[in-house]
Amino acid sequence: MTLEELVACDNAEQKMKPISEAVEQLLVAAQRQGCLTVGVYESAKLMNVDPDSVVLCLLAVDEEDEGDIALQIHFTLIQAFCCDNDIHILRVSGMERLAAVLGESPNDGGEPRDLHCILVTNPHTDSWKSQGLAEVASYCEESRCKNQWVPYVSLQMR
Repeated sequence: MTLEELVACDNAEQKMKPISEAVEQLLVAAQRQGCLTVGVYESAKLMNVDPDSVVLCLLAVDEEDEGDIALQIHFTLIQAFCCDNDIHILRVSGMERLAAVLGESPNDGGEPRDLHCILVTNPHTDSWKSQGLAEVASYCEESRCKNQWVPYVSLQMR
C-alpha cells in the first residue's frame, strides 16, 4: 500500500462517521416531513411518476443480501435511472441500524418493510431544509469527482 492509499483510507474513515450521522439525521427529518419512500417497488413507482421530486436514493444491503441476484438487478436499474436523472445515490450497509433509525421494530408481528431502497424527496414547499441533506449531497459530489459513482456509508449500531 502506498502512502497516498494510506492517507486516502484514513481520510475516508474519518469522513465516514460524520456522513453516517448526517444520513441518519436526514432520514429522521425526512420521515417526520413525509418525504421518504421506502421499498424497491415503491421507489420505482415514484421515480417513474415524479423523478424530479427525488433528491437522494439510498441503496441498503448487508453481506447476506449480496448474493441476491434479483436485488442486484433492481439496484443496477435504479442506479442507471438515478444517474440519468441527476439523483444522488448512496449505498449503505447496516440494515439493523437503518431499521432502528426509521423506527422499524422486528417484533411488530407483521411483514417487515423492504428497506433495500429508500428515496428522499424534496417537498414542494421551502419549509423543510436539512443540513444532513447538504452534507450527504456534498459527499456524493466529492465521491463522483474521485470516480466513485456510488459512494458507500456504513451505519453502525450504537
